[in-house]
Amino acid sequence: MRFGIVGTIGFVVDTAVLYGALALGGGLYLGRAISYVSAATTTWGLNRVWTFRGRGSGPVHRQWALFLVVNLVGFALNYGTYALLVSLVPLVAAHPVLGVAAGSIAGMFTNFALSRRLVFAGVRG
Repeated sequence: MRFGIVGTIGFVVDTAVLYGALALGGGLYLGRAISYVSAATTTWGLNRVWTFRGRGSGPVHRQWALFLVVNLVGFALNYGTYALLVSLVPLVAAHPVLGVAAGSIAGMFTNFALSRRLVFAGVRG
């Protein structure tokens, strides 16, 4: 449940940063890459302090980097779904939030499983 709430917050951050990047001329693809990293950083932080509190080890910057690396599979599903829809569906290109939502759903379960096993593994301390 907590992972889902954090994911929803990440979706809002992802969308807001994407639209900000679009307003600044970042484009649909570069803007989305920037927004994904922003959302991933937000969700890592929230998962660290709330969803998986007391799990994981090592320095904070290493855990963040591990989170990003581990979630590359989810990112590929997420960004791939987004890019495919933006390039093939004019409605999604006109309203990229639809692609962000579809991509988020495509990567969510993979990100949860990998984060739980590899980033936030261990017994609560």
